[in-house]
Amino acid sequence: MTPYAWLQRWSACFTMAITMTLVLSGCANMPRHYVRMAEPGTTLTALTAHPEMYREKVVLLGGTILEEEENEQDLWLHVINRPLDQDYIPHRPTDMDGPEAGFYWVVVAKQQLPPQYRQWARMTVVGRVTGTQRYKEPVLSLLYVRGWGVSSAHHGAWENFDPNYSPSVPGGLKKN
Repeated sequence: MTPYAWLQRWSACFTMAITMTLVLSGCANMPRHYVRMAEPGTTLTALTAHPEMYREKVVLLGGTILEEEENEQDLWLHVINRPLDQDYIPHRPTDMDGPEAGFYWVVVAKQQLPPQYRQWARMTVVGRVTGTQRYKEPVLSLLYVRGWGVSSAHHGAWENFDPNYSPSVPGGLKKN
């Protein structure tokens, strides 16, 4: 094989490897740095039973938005839990009356979520546990969310780029 032919073949293989790396990393359901930040194996059951252990820690949970409330600064999403699979995709719990079928709240600054969030059938949430409860349910401050709509046109993701954001405290909250 001539040096020129070897260089062409090597360039083609290198280009293919880079392309595959970019394609596969672009298809990931959850950015890796959030997976590394999160407390491994956290479930809603554990978070509800021992909220003090998770205060100010980052957790990954799945869910479906049930309702939303707004105050002057924040949007509050009431979420029914949907456990995550190994690819961080939320699914219905095996027991709809079990502890993993509970609820939690997600708080984010108003006007920050993409408009299609109301079309999301399910979502993967990365949030920091605030250490407060609303109606005896844990509250997460949203860091990242990936939503799946009924059609792919409604899929989306959002990331909080303001590390200093601290949600205001509405009525119904209790400090742990």
